Amino acid sequence: QVQLVESGGGLVQPGGSLRLSCAASGSIFNFNAMGWYRQPPGKQREFVARIARDGLTIYGDSVKGRFTISEDNSRKTAYLQMNGLKPEDTAVYYCTADKFPRPPEGIERYYWGQGTQVTVSS
Repeated sequence: QVQLVESGGGLVQPGGSLRLSCAASGSIFNFNAMGWYRQPPGKQREFVARIARDGLTIYGDSVKGRFTISEDNSRKTAYLQMNGLKPEDTAVYYCTADKFPRPPEGIERYYWGQGTQVTVSS
């Protein structure tokens, strides 16, 4: 079992920056990628970024060029550097880890953190 704990959320002015962290407990052999999703108020959850074990990164269209995902050498802490924040980035941000081995179809494929609130407002 893997537990994820996010930190670093808060209130920031438009154009500002925040860095989210996600610490994973448990064996690194139980997951093979980490990522971030977010859920804006009143909207569905959406993909933000993902980093695979080989370092390959992918981003949602709305954050490309502004957000950067990374992880530390232990591969158990992921970061999301958010620059050029906009009011539409306001959301609860959730850390994820891909379960390994991948579960059968119909079974949740991610571990999820509890979420951290990011509010972008003047």
